[in-house]
Amino acid sequence: MISASLVKELREKSGAGMLDCKKALEAVNGNLEEAMDWLRKKGISKAEKKADRIAAEGVAAIKVDRNDAVIVEVNAETDFVAKNDEFKELVDTILDTLLKNDVQTIEEAMQLETQEGTIEEYIIAKTAKIGEKLSFRRFQKVTKKDSEAFGSYLHMGGKIAVLTIIDGVTEEIAKDVSMHAAAMRPKYVRREEVSNEELEREKEVLKEQAIAEGKKADIAEKMVQGRVNKFYKEICLLEQPFVKNGDITVETYIKNNNGVMNTMIRYEVGEGIEKRQDNFAEEVMNQVNGN
Repeated sequence: MISASLVKELREKSGAGMLDCKKALEAVNGNLEEAMDWLRKKGISKAEKKADRIAAEGVAAIKVDRNDAVIVEVNAETDFVAKNDEFKELVDTILDTLLKNDVQTIEEAMQLETQEGTIEEYIIAKTAKIGEKLSFRRFQKVTKKDSEAFGSYLHMGGKIAVLTIIDGVTEEIAKDVSMHAAAMRPKYVRREEVSNEELEREKEVLKEQAIAEGKKADIAEKMVQGRVNKFYKEICLLEQPFVKNGDITVETYIKNNNGVMNTMIRYEVGEGIEKRQDNFAEEVMNQVNGN
């Protein structure tokens, strides 16, 4: 029987998680030093110590296999590592594994088996080998009908990835729409997807802006509707002017090609993650001064 105090002691020494510490101690019959070695061999001790670092670089990637496609975001601490072959191998393995399995959550995905153990174990091993915190942040797997086309587009080597599904068009047309989405950053496909909460918040802001411009409250109210339409054009894919022909909307471009828009998934690496702001000049001076 492994005592809780022994697990706690190993956790404090190694920085590994409680469950991993318990497993390590059970594997070596409670010997603390051997448990440390067990964790190091597994790459867990070293990886866990990086857990509080910020991984906001990395890649968004897409893989298509006939009627199935997967889009993922996998993060690293630096852009340099994101271009590393070891990191690329990790991303490819995650994509391949997700295509072969049907899971809904990151937690489920982490337990999927690869040739290198589970995805979670593989990430831990790669973290130890590469020396940076690595994080599998999000994914989505989608299936299309035979009549539909995937539009798969990666921008700047995977800084932005967009996957679309459009019925009745060629892959080239679908890719055009994905390229547009990469450039214009729509949050939604159509206005019906915008929540009432977000819409009301925007209306309130627009009304206050009009009043600040000197308009009376009743006039400001009337101005809001026109400005709401502009708001929709900014955030809804189908209402945006098409980047390749600003005279028509994306919706018109799709209709002109006998298509019907279905799905858009857009991942931008690091969006929503608070990135660490390094002051390199200050860091160098601190080293020079011995701080």
